[in-house]
Amino acid sequence: MLIVVTSTVFSLFIANSARTTLLMKQKDYAMLLAENLNSHIYKRFVKPTRLAFGRVELIKPFQYRGLDQVIQTTIHGLQVDYLRIFDHSGTISYSSKVDEVGLKTLADRSVTNAFDKGGHSFSIIGRTSLLNAMFNFDMEPGTFILRTTYVLRTMEDDLPDDRQEIIGVMEFAQDITSDYKEVVNFLWLLVGASLASSLTLFLLLVVIIRRAERALNERLVEKERLERDLHQNEKLASMGRMVASIAHEIRNPLGIISSSAELLLRRTGNADPLTGKILQAIFDEAKRLGQTVTDFLDYARPRRPAKDAVDVAALLTQATGFMEGEFSRSNVSVATDFTEGLAVAGDKDLLYRAFYNLMANSLQAMQGNSMDNGVLTIATRNGNDGNIEIRFSDNGPGFPQEGRKKLLDPFYTTRDEGTGLGLAIVNNIITSHEGSMELTDAEGGGAEVRVLLPKA
Repeated sequence: MLIVVTSTVFSLFIANSARTTLLMKQKDYAMLLAENLNSHIYKRFVKPTRLAFGRVELIKPFQYRGLDQVIQTTIHGLQVDYLRIFDHSGTISYSSKVDEVGLKTLADRSVTNAFDKGGHSFSIIGRTSLLNAMFNFDMEPGTFILRTTYVLRTMEDDLPDDRQEIIGVMEFAQDITSDYKEVVNFLWLLVGASLASSLTLFLLLVVIIRRAERALNERLVEKERLERDLHQNEKLASMGRMVASIAHEIRNPLGIISSSAELLLRRTGNADPLTGKILQAIFDEAKRLGQTVTDFLDYARPRRPAKDAVDVAALLTQATGFMEGEFSRSNVSVATDFTEGLAVAGDKDLLYRAFYNLMANSLQAMQGNSMDNGVLTIATRNGNDGNIEIRFSDNGPGFPQEGRKKLLDPFYTTRDEGTGLGLAIVNNIITSHEGSMELTDAEGGGAEVRVLLPKA
């Protein structure tokens, strides 16, 4: 009901605006016609008559016929119902209806005001109200009349408009019933369209509400599930914090075991091969376990990155230089395509570790594939939306199709000896820099990691 009422009121407002605009156009047209009549009457009748006879006397038949001829030729085909000219005494000196000539009773206030103020006026004469006209689909001609009152003046070129002599007041009427019909038709069209749109909107709202009801029920079920998962995650988070504290306590004695085994291994040397072998195993396993503990702590308690300007090309050059020996031993070549001058906003140490881990992952993948000649390609370029793009592509086995979406999840790994934290830590570092990382297949086979970082 609210939609119907507001739509109807809006339709009436638009229709009234259309009616007002139409009346303005009709008034402008009436003014143009009045000015045209004033010009023709003065230049073609009044001025020649004064030059020939000294003054205008419409009581003389030949002068009246001359004025009538000028007026009739001017208004011919313009749908003027009648035209009257009043003299200064308010008497009709000319009328398109001859029987009105000489009458004084037809001069109303608009004629008097025209003589007194020298202006023009309009009035609508209707046989019925606009409300009744809305339900009258067959209005007769003459139902609505626009009456114009206009002051006739001389038109001397050397005088301003306000100094021109007033020679009479002209009144004429035009039938605007057909225009009112158009307004009424337009109003009913708007009302019909509003009702149709209201009905359509109502039906849409019913459909939306019913769908929203179903969606709300589904969300309630989903909310209950999420609450259960949240409680479970809180339990896991508590366990994670506990395990992180335990790992922190393990790392210190583990470091002591590793350094002690290394010291004993150096002192023993080649004196006792069996003892050296045992010490080497202790050192290697302590080092591996220490790295696992470090990875776990890095993932559980990530460091807040700095926001310095970091030269991407220089950082990648440093990382590849550090790994040059490992690349050489694994028979892997590195191809670089760096765009100089690109700098990202971030933490140099964290980004170095992320890039190092990505290169180490590629190296391990190509080693595990038993390739004779592995190639790692690293390229940088200006990306879109103020980002810098870094691509790491290799010709190894590529990412597995199954479980690819889980590769960034913690503790998910495809290698027996892996912890599943390498890519998860790299992803944490990249996202902490307000960047993103995408794992795809490289052209021609192999894996590709696409990193986007905000430009400094």
